[in-house]
Amino acid sequence: MKLTVVGLNHQTAPLAIREQLAFTAANLPEALRDLNARAAAEAVILSTCNRSELYCVGDADQIVRWWADYHQLPEAEIRPYLYTHGCSDTVRHAYRVACGLDSMVLGEPQILGQMKDAVRTARHEGSIGTWLNGLFQKTFSAAKDVRTCTSVGDSTVSMASAGLKMAQQLLGDIKNLNILLIGAGEMIELVATYFAAAQPQNITVANRTLARASELCERLGANATPCLLNDLPHLLQQYDVVVSSTAAPLPIVGKGMMEHAMRLREGKPMFLLDLAVPRDIEAQVAEIDGVHLYTVDDMVEVVQNGKEARREAADAAEEMVAQKVEDFIEWQKSRQRVPLICALRDEGERARRQVLNNAIKQLAKGASPEEVLERLSVQLTNKLLHAPTRVLNKGSEDAPMLVDAVSQIYRLQHPQGTAWERA
Repeated sequence: MKLTVVGLNHQTAPLAIREQLAFTAANLPEALRDLNARAAAEAVILSTCNRSELYCVGDADQIVRWWADYHQLPEAEIRPYLYTHGCSDTVRHAYRVACGLDSMVLGEPQILGQMKDAVRTARHEGSIGTWLNGLFQKTFSAAKDVRTCTSVGDSTVSMASAGLKMAQQLLGDIKNLNILLIGAGEMIELVATYFAAAQPQNITVANRTLARASELCERLGANATPCLLNDLPHLLQQYDVVVSSTAAPLPIVGKGMMEHAMRLREGKPMFLLDLAVPRDIEAQVAEIDGVHLYTVDDMVEVVQNGKEARREAADAAEEMVAQKVEDFIEWQKSRQRVPLICALRDEGERARRQVLNNAIKQLAKGASPEEVLERLSVQLTNKLLHAPTRVLNKGSEDAPMLVDAVSQIYRLQHPQGTAWERA
C-alpha cells in the first residue's frame, strides 16, 4: 500500500469527459464507502467543476479500475485523460491544488474550501486514516502559509466576476436586467454577490428546497425572491441572465424548455452560464437563436486576465511548496522511525532495570556501596555495548557501512589506516 492520487482536470480532459467521471454531493458518501471497501485502505474524493481526484492509500491501477467500474465506463476509454502520482508527487500535487497553483484561475481561493469539504466528508464516512489525515493537515497548513506569505491570490478573476463581465458585454447595463440563479450552493452564493452588487432589476434564486433559496435571498436584499426548480418552465422567459450550478445528475434546463421561453421572449437574447459538472443546461440549447450559452470550459480565456500579474507570486509560491513537500517527507520518515526509537529505548530500560535489581540484591546481602556501584556501571556498559560490538565483530559485507553508522552514533573518530583495515 502506498500514497497515491488518481485524477483528471480541466487541462487533461474536456467537459464531456469530466462530467461522466464526476461525483455529486449526493452520491459522494456512498462512493467513498465503496472505494474504501474495494480498492483503497484510505480515500478522499475531491470533485469540482474543474477536477475530480481520488487521494488514496492503495494501488493506482486498482483505483482506476474501480473508478471506471463505478461509472460503468470502459477502463481503456478513461485512462488517456487520467494522471496518477506516487507518494512524494501526491504530496506536491495536493499542496499545489490547495494553494490554487493547479487551478484554471491561478491562485483562486475556492478550491481550498472544496478540499476541506472533501476531507470532512471522508472523515464522516470513516474512509480517512493516519496517512491521509497527516497529508491533509499539512496540506491545509501549507496553503495557509503560502497565501499569507505570497500574493498568488491577488487580482484573481473568479468565475463569478467573469460571468458578470460577460453578461455586461453581451446584454449591457446589469441594472436593466433580470437575473435567475439556479442552485444555492457556494458557487451560486459567490455569483449572487457579484450580480447583487451591480443592482439588477430583480434576482430570483431557484432551488430544490425553498428554505435554502430563501436564506440566500435574505442575504442578497429586497429585490431577491426565491422559487422552486419546478417553477422554471413557467418563469424562464422572464430572465435575461441565467447562471446555474447545482449537483443534479441530469440537466435541469432542456432544449424544449428554452425554445418555449425564447418564443415568449420574441427573440430577445439571453445569456446562460452553466458552471455545473455534470452540466445543468443541455448542450443543444446553444443551437437556439438568441441564446448565448457558456460552460466552465468556455470561461478559460476570460479568467486568464491578471494571470501574468500573479506569475511572479506563483513562482515564489512554488518554491514554498517545494520546501514544504520536503518537510512533509522528512516528517513522515521521522514518524516511521518512531517505533524503532521506542524499541531501542525499551531495550535500554530493560537493561537498566536488570542491573539495578542485581545491585539492590547485592546491597541487601551487605556488599559495600562502592563495590555495588562499580559492578553496576560495568554491567550496564557491557549490556548496552554488547549488541553493536557483536555486529561489528561478524565482519559481514556490510561492515564498512556499520563502522560508519557506529562512528556517527557514538561520535567516534573513524579508525582509518588501522591494521585490520589494511588487511
